[in-house]
Amino acid sequence: MKAKIIPPRGLFLPYQAKWLFDTSRLKIAEKSRQIGWTWTTAASLIDRKCPRGSRLDSWISSRDELQAKLFLEDCKEFAQRYHIAATDLGASVIDDHGHSAYVVALANGLRIHSMSSSPNAHAGKRGDRILDEFALHSDPKELYAIAYPGITWGGSLEIFSTHRGSHNYFNELIQEIKGNGNPKGFSLHSVTLENALDQGLLYKLQEKLPPEDPRQEMDEADYFNFIKRGCPDPETFLQEYMCQPGDDSSAFLPFELITACEYKNNEDWAGDLLNTKNYLFIGVDIGRVHDLTAIWVLEKIDPVFYTRRVITLEKQPFEVQEKVLYDLLRYPRVYKCMIDQTGIGRQFTERAQAKFGNWKVEGVAFTAQSKEELAYPVRVAFESRTIRIPEDPLIRSDFRAVRKETTQSGNLRFAAERGARGHSDRFWALALALHATSKYVSAGAMVLYS
Repeated sequence: MKAKIIPPRGLFLPYQAKWLFDTSRLKIAEKSRQIGWTWTTAASLIDRKCPRGSRLDSWISSRDELQAKLFLEDCKEFAQRYHIAATDLGASVIDDHGHSAYVVALANGLRIHSMSSSPNAHAGKRGDRILDEFALHSDPKELYAIAYPGITWGGSLEIFSTHRGSHNYFNELIQEIKGNGNPKGFSLHSVTLENALDQGLLYKLQEKLPPEDPRQEMDEADYFNFIKRGCPDPETFLQEYMCQPGDDSSAFLPFELITACEYKNNEDWAGDLLNTKNYLFIGVDIGRVHDLTAIWVLEKIDPVFYTRRVITLEKQPFEVQEKVLYDLLRYPRVYKCMIDQTGIGRQFTERAQAKFGNWKVEGVAFTAQSKEELAYPVRVAFESRTIRIPEDPLIRSDFRAVRKETTQSGNLRFAAERGARGHSDRFWALALALHATSKYVSAGAMVLYS
C-alpha cells in the first residue's frame, strides 16, 4: 500500500483551522463536498458564542430542514466536547410570519437558530449570519440581500458552498473578489478535494470508516480517482469537488433553473398512480445498447407538472422494456404517452399502439426541427417554475449536457455528448412527456375516463 498523508495532531486539519480562526466580519468559501466544512463552522460558532460576555444570537440558513437539524447536532456535539451547557429547544416560531427554526439555547442566554432556506426568515433579525450551501438556495442573491443588513449592529456573515453554475450569485461574489478588487471586503477561502487530501483528509476519513471498507486501502491518488469515477460527468466533478463552476453560457438549461425546480430531499414525490384524480402523461426515449431507455411520468395539477416516476433501463431486452411501459399505461388516469419512434423506436411504438390505441400512444420521429419543438417547452417550464423534478445528479447531468448549437449552414440543432450513462435520455423523456401534455390542452376539456 502506498504511503498516506498523516495530518498534524489535533482535531482540525489545516484548512479547517484556517476557517475556524478567521475572525473576519465577512468571509466566504468555495469548497469541495464532504470535507468537514459545516462541522468546522459549528465548532467555530460554539467557540465564539459560549464565553461569558458574548453578545448577539446566531442565524443559520441551511438548504433544507434536514440540514438545519444536522447543523444543530454538530453544535451540540461541540458544546458537549467543550463541557458547555446547551439546551435543545426544538422547533420554534421566530416571527409573526410563521417562519420557524430549530433552536439551541446556551448557558449565557444566547441562542443559535438554524433555519431552512426561506430568505424572508432573516428579515428584521440581528446577529451573526451563516449561509450554508449558499449556491444551492433557490435565490442566493435575495438571501444575501436580506441577510446582510442583519449584521449592521454587530456580528459576522459567513458564506460557504460548492458551485452551482457560472451564472449563480455565489460565483458572482467569488469572481468579484478574484477579479474586481474585492469591493465588499470578503476574506476568501478556496479548498478543492485535492487541497483537502494534501492536508490529511483521507487519514481523518479512514479513522471513521469500518475496517472492511475498501477505501481503507487507498492512498490520496486512489481516493481522488475513486471520487472522480463516481461522478456522473466531468462537469459535476469539477464543480462539486474542484471549485470550478459549470459553464452556463453554453448550456441550454442553467443550473439555477434546474435546481429551482427540484423537489426537496425530504419530499415524497412519487405519488400514488393508481388513485390519482389528475391526468398522467408519459414520455419515452428508447435505447438498447449505447443509450438508456428513459421513461418519465408527469401528473398535471394546474399549473404545475409534477414528476411522479423516472425509470431508466440499461441494455434491457425489448420485452422487459415493454412490460415496464405497459404496466404504466394500464393506470386508468394515463391520458397520453409519447414515444421516440426514431430507428429502433418505431416497432416499439407500433406495438404499444396496437395494444393501447393510437389515441393513447403516439410516436415522434426525432429530427432537428422536432427536437427544437420539444426542447423549448422544457426550458419554458423551468423558467416559469411550472415543473418539479427529483433532486438527482444523473438527471441534472443529463439536462446540463444538452447544448444548443448552430450548424455551418446556420440551422439550430440540439446536441449532447454520449456518455457512459446515456445521451441525455432523461431530458428527452421529459420533453416527450411535456409534449404529451400539449395534446391534452389542444383537446380542450374532453374527458376520456369516468
